Amino acid sequence: MMSKTILIADDEPNIVISLEYLLKRDGYDVLVARDGQEALDMMQLTTPDLVLLDVMLPRVSGFHVCQKIRENPAWSHVRVIMLTAKGRDVEMSKGMALGADIYVTKPFSTKDLLAQIRVQLGADGEGS
Repeated sequence: MMSKTILIADDEPNIVISLEYLLKRDGYDVLVARDGQEALDMMQLTTPDLVLLDVMLPRVSGFHVCQKIRENPAWSHVRVIMLTAKGRDVEMSKGMALGADIYVTKPFSTKDLLAQIRVQLGADGEGS
């Protein structure tokens, strides 16, 4: 069973550090991008199974990254979890329209987020 790869695209170091630690502890391979362009560049090299995508990224926004992911047939299987500041309902609907799988609002509970990641990646028919 190959381990799944998760790309964290976020420019807040404290969030990245804690998520990277928890995800690695859970057995995932973790890539980190500090801005949207870096995220897209990384995806050209290694296609992740899931992207944790912050809406507010430097250089290229999370929305643009999400749109690019959905435009590329080679990335059709990639799950996208968008991270947004609480109460930004406009961002949520825009992200869902662009093809995000789910939304998680910041500040989030890492435990809840990890559970969501398992749900998103578990769609590969583990279990039954």
